[in-house]
Amino acid sequence: MLILKDHQFTPAAVTVPAGERFRIEVENRDTTPAEFESSDLRVEKIVVPGGKIVVNAGPLKPGTYTFFDDYHPDQAKGTLTAVAGKAQE
Repeated sequence: MLILKDHQFTPAAVTVPAGERFRIEVENRDTTPAEFESSDLRVEKIVVPGGKIVVNAGPLKPGTYTFFDDYHPDQAKGTLTAVAGKAQE
């Protein structure tokens, strides 16, 4: 699960298995809306204050993919790394 608080993602780096579909939950603990966005993952979802969303994505080739909060792109950003073999969210 990704937590968004004080316009920062925690953790800022996530690892998932390459070649498999995966699911990430994003919880917004800020008092303002956020938008989980990633051009790399082709996802764009608004997260209301105090709300949660689920992002289903993949399968991905091994590599690093970026994500950010479109409302605070300079503050809230992170990476998702797809690795061969077992991985953890």
